[in-house]
Amino acid sequence: MRWLKKKTYPEFWTSYLEHFKTKTKDFNTLRFIAFDTETTGLNTETDRILSIGAIAIKGHVIKVSDSYECYIKQAVFNAKVVKINGLLKEGRLDKIDESTSIIQFLEYIKDSILVAHHAAFDVAMINAALKRMNLPKLKNKVIDTGRIYKKTKYVKNDKHYSLDELCDMFNIRMHDRHTASGDAYLTALLFLKLSSLLRKKNKGLKLSHFLDWI
Repeated sequence: MRWLKKKTYPEFWTSYLEHFKTKTKDFNTLRFIAFDTETTGLNTETDRILSIGAIAIKGHVIKVSDSYECYIKQAVFNAKVVKINGLLKEGRLDKIDESTSIIQFLEYIKDSILVAHHAAFDVAMINAALKRMNLPKLKNKVIDTGRIYKKTKYVKNDKHYSLDELCDMFNIRMHDRHTASGDAYLTALLFLKLSSLLRKKNKGLKLSHFLDWI
């Protein structure tokens, strides 16, 4: 009977899963991926991803040459968000379909640890796209820079600090704000600033220092 058959997945998904069979514990050799999504809105069920921007961090260095960016064809259009991210339904940017963008993103991130600001939303948007492809959720560990800041600075209030606020606090010059690649780069810079604080506090840095926030 069909329901007894083992569920099979496409080759790109099994290839993605293969990367998680080997675990690296040395913080200096871990590959982190700061990423951001621009979307048609804030509803993870009905809105869609407009663009994905990502950049790698390894050995406390941002690897500009190791980055990813894509723009996605819009099946859902919200004119209001154009004022924020400038992404028109049509335009001169080369755009790919959602499935292709997710396949490329998985090939890029592999088993890297994902870093995002208010990460739950970005991860939920990626997972929603995976669900539409009949695939499971992301397997990567995720670090939220907003939560790291609150723990590192012993902030006990319930306020959600925006990326703008934290960039201002840490004297990070903002450029390309509200573009996926620009916000990914700003998040990478913020992550390095916060990692430096943790390194000084713990006289070194291990992945376990982030475990409360993964």
